[in-house]
Amino acid sequence: MGTSTPKVGLIMGSISDWKILKGASKILERFGVCYEKRIVSAHRTPDLLHDYAKGAKGRGLEVIIAGAGGAAHLPGMVASMTTLPVLGVPVPSTYLKGIDSLLSIIQMPRGIPVATFAIGEAGAENAALFAVSLLGLSDPVLSDQLVAYRNDLTQSVLEASFPEDE
Repeated sequence: MGTSTPKVGLIMGSISDWKILKGASKILERFGVCYEKRIVSAHRTPDLLHDYAKGAKGRGLEVIIAGAGGAAHLPGMVASMTTLPVLGVPVPSTYLKGIDSLLSIIQMPRGIPVATFAIGEAGAENAALFAVSLLGLSDPVLSDQLVAYRNDLTQSVLEASFPEDE
């Protein structure tokens, strides 16, 4: 999280969402991206949601990752209050395994876009990588780090071997 101005906001609807969203924080830290994390509930703290979204750009944020489960209104509500890119991460729910969250986040009305990622940990990590990619458009160091990360992924696949038969 560092001492410089956060570029990424990492928000979630409740503390229980952290087990999914912490993967995003690890990716951001791996790339040295300064971020802030907060619990901002669309339903329980609507005034905080309003203040957070309206003040995000003024605080220096360039992108917001918003994770939510169930009704999952957080990403869309944030997107309705800022022109910053909002990356929505559906958090798996108890009963519908996150399909409800996915459908809520992906079905935004025309004019209020939310980039929507996969349900769960993979979605959280990919949202963070997408944030790094967006920031890399104006930061060649980040862009180069992302290229190296992708090259490492490629190399790990090329070097993979099957375990010896027992």
